[in-house]
Amino acid sequence: METHADQLFFQNSQSPDLCESVGLKDYMDVMYVITVIERIVPVSDEHVKVTEEKFDGVEVVVYQPKHQDRDADLRRAVIYLHGGGWCLGSSRMSPYDLLARKIVTELDAVVLSVEYRLAPAHHFPVPYEDVYRVVKHFLQKGVLAQYSVDPERVAVSGDSAGGNLAAAVSQQLQKEPGQQIKLRAQALLYPVLQALDLKTPSYQQNQDMPILPRTLMVRFWSEYFTSNKALFRAMMANAHNSPESSRLLKFVNWSAFLPESYHKEYNYTAPAVTQGVDEKVFGMDRPSQSLADPRASPLLVPDADLHSLPKAYILTCEYDVLRDDGIMYATRLRAAGVEVTHQHYDTGFHGALMFTVWPTDFLIACRMTDNYIKWLKENL
Repeated sequence: METHADQLFFQNSQSPDLCESVGLKDYMDVMYVITVIERIVPVSDEHVKVTEEKFDGVEVVVYQPKHQDRDADLRRAVIYLHGGGWCLGSSRMSPYDLLARKIVTELDAVVLSVEYRLAPAHHFPVPYEDVYRVVKHFLQKGVLAQYSVDPERVAVSGDSAGGNLAAAVSQQLQKEPGQQIKLRAQALLYPVLQALDLKTPSYQQNQDMPILPRTLMVRFWSEYFTSNKALFRAMMANAHNSPESSRLLKFVNWSAFLPESYHKEYNYTAPAVTQGVDEKVFGMDRPSQSLADPRASPLLVPDADLHSLPKAYILTCEYDVLRDDGIMYATRLRAAGVEVTHQHYDTGFHGALMFTVWPTDFLIACRMTDNYIKWLKENL
């Protein structure tokens, strides 16, 4: 079943408008079929106890080691946020289920996999708010004690859009007044981190790459904010910035934050700024505010808000439109004094971590998973 889903996604992702152009239902609805095909019912096994619960009204799947001595030390915990462009994906998909079990068994950790609500039915900030509520609920002494979790050894992690949510939660949690329990680490796997410049070198170099071509990533961004296709068209032209969001372009200036080797043959041109962005045109209450909101684009926070963030692991892939987002964030975090481990895969591609099931069990997916878990073991 996983093979059919992988093939379907691989084919459909190369032509994001095909379904609608031939008269089928909205593209996102068609793509959601992939999530359904991959979905399983997580069950306990001889090593891992699995329960489905609700934290502050949000569905979560909790994975715990099945056996624990009464005198054993408190455990680590990883709050994991799945990818899928805020529109697709589920914590109950088989690759995420396998990853959670591997973290549990190799780290003797508790894994909390969050089933946040998805766009386009629930636009920004709903997915973010779901995740934030779960994290806030879990980081209570009584709740951590219930799962035998060490309050000083909790990390948040996610891939792609999940990496976006993980970065945003890490930033916002430090601003929370009275928040006693802090995150120990953040692990961001090929994260998407900004919506202001959609023509970075990696967006241009990999615009036609399978799995996540530029058109599909732009569609994800636009659907996260609104279902009005006007925003999608403006984002495709990289002409969606308002005077308000344009003031933040300095934080995503790739000519300043990307090492020279990633510039390739591309020259920096600042995105166009559209005067008087009309809320009605984009179908958003305040489009310029949403585009400039760091809860949607974590790369937009000022340097002063970076220095107190938890240590970070950032995974990037050469063949990924999001490559430069992760690299720029690693550059800015390091400059702010945050401990950063940046692991770049020269032959990596977006979504590679999902290819761990035969016959699509790629060697690079196994290597990425092993290195990611090794970092968690050493830093959490």
